[in-house]
Amino acid sequence: MLIDELKSRSENTCELCGSTENLEIYEVPPTSTPNLDNSILCCSVCKAQIEKTEQIQPDHWKVLGDSMWSPNLPVQIVAWRMLSRLRNEAWASDYLDILYLDDEALAWAKKTGDHEADATVEFHQDSNGTRLFEGDTVVLIKTLDVKGSSISAKLGTVVKNIRLVHDNTEQIEGKVEGQTIVILTKYLRKG
Repeated sequence: MLIDELKSRSENTCELCGSTENLEIYEVPPTSTPNLDNSILCCSVCKAQIEKTEQIQPDHWKVLGDSMWSPNLPVQIVAWRMLSRLRNEAWASDYLDILYLDDEALAWAKKTGDHEADATVEFHQDSNGTRLFEGDTVVLIKTLDVKGSSISAKLGTVVKNIRLVHDNTEQIEGKVEGQTIVILTKYLRKG
């Protein structure tokens, strides 16, 4: 079983930061069939930041100075990608300068385009900066006229079971008076 092989290879530690808690498999994209040659064992903190479901904490990744020397190629690939995202940190830039990947490994590392992104991750947030999730309930903080409709969404209107607009973090969708509308996040707060 893959998890057992990864635990054996990593001695039951995160192959990136060395943590022994909440370990899980991370399949290094792009991959079709997970195996020992394209997967790593990592902690939930590393995985959340790699997958951009949490903001990157630069200090957490300073350990890449050690783990980037792993003999396991998928660990090197993830280290390169994370260092590239953190390239504005002086220490990360220094590590990148000395991390060598051959042409084939570098091509794999660049395939996702992660190296072109910076370390910040954009999330849907309400007017107070609270993170919004699919299915949340929100309250309007301003009366809004709905374009193309006679509906006026009043201040204090509760909108349940919202949907996030995935290509725009400043918008959500929700039903007001039975009609689905797009609402700017700056006009709402989490309910």
